[in-house]
Amino acid sequence: MNSASIWAFLKHLRGTILQITSISECLGSLKNLACKKTPSFALKAKVTQREKIRHILRIALFTHGCLFVVFNSSAYSTLCSGRFVNPITDICWSCLFPISIGPVKVNTGGRQDTPNPHQIPCFCPRPPLPTPIPGIPIGFWEPARLLDVTRIPFCMVSMGGLQLGQSTVGYGVHGSSGARRTQNSFYQVHWYIYPVIYWLELLTDFLCLEQQSFDVGYITELDPLWNEDELSFILNPEAILFGNPLAQAACSADCTAASLDFPLDTLFWCNGCQGSLYPFTGNIAAHNGGVQASLLMVGRMMAKLHRELLLWGTSGTTNREICQKYPLPIIKKSQYKTQMTYPRPTTQGPTACNPLGRTEVFWGAGREFPYKGEDFGYLIWRKKNCCAS
Repeated sequence: MNSASIWAFLKHLRGTILQITSISECLGSLKNLACKKTPSFALKAKVTQREKIRHILRIALFTHGCLFVVFNSSAYSTLCSGRFVNPITDICWSCLFPISIGPVKVNTGGRQDTPNPHQIPCFCPRPPLPTPIPGIPIGFWEPARLLDVTRIPFCMVSMGGLQLGQSTVGYGVHGSSGARRTQNSFYQVHWYIYPVIYWLELLTDFLCLEQQSFDVGYITELDPLWNEDELSFILNPEAILFGNPLAQAACSADCTAASLDFPLDTLFWCNGCQGSLYPFTGNIAAHNGGVQASLLMVGRMMAKLHRELLLWGTSGTTNREICQKYPLPIIKKSQYKTQMTYPRPTTQGPTACNPLGRTEVFWGAGREFPYKGEDFGYLIWRKKNCCAS
């Protein structure tokens, strides 16, 4: 029996135990209610009949509530699906490329790249030394974060489909509204710290790598701003400037640029072919498919984290940008690429990892399917320019 089968068995066993526990609790309470001393029947016949009816109704309502709790808990335990990311088979390691040393690209890997510093040497401070230390500018793409996009609250897709809680608050929906039946949806997002190169020790003594361990960095279920467009106005008051047809029409240029090369950082309110980055919430007004909606959630989440200064800039061509990470409250879209890890990883070909906003038409077919293919996991590749000394 392999690890996947064992994990599926444990999930099924957990759901069964939860269901049995709920049933036993309900039956115990129902027994206490049914065995309560019936009302005194020394009163008039009319009153006695009324009390009997009330007693029967109480039992019926409680039984209905028990059944709802039992089947609701069972549904939660079976709906959440996912898979642990296998660093060997689920990651497209060719997305590390291009790697540049100064102005020279060591290997392009057939993939596109952003501008790199050309000056050799570079000079960066190294505390406690008072003078800058010379080094060599290096550029590469680093797998740094994981991200879940899920309809089910507290369903950790990238942790094997682990269900951390049972809550109907912020439960994902997909429906239509309006005379033209516009499709809309809502998703929760989970953000993981995932510097896989460092903790696998693929490269040692390399200061340019982020040196952290795996951790859960952010879950939107605990963020009240994620559920309400009005509350999110606190983080993005400028959204009122871009909620018009003219500003949204400009996103077509961003879509074209991202599909051919990299997105336009000047159009910071656009997420290319997927839609608008505003507001920073899980509400999607134009749902064209699960892949499109999940990619939009990826862009919104990263834009939100940049605004909260939880994500910083790591790429550029100046000494300020390559010596250390720097605050970046407006997302630099060209700094990131995304790679799907669930339900079907994209590990080969030129579309394995794509810049934010690139159309999913060429690779998204078959990536969404019923039941286990309606939640999504992504690996975030981040451009890193540094001065190695």
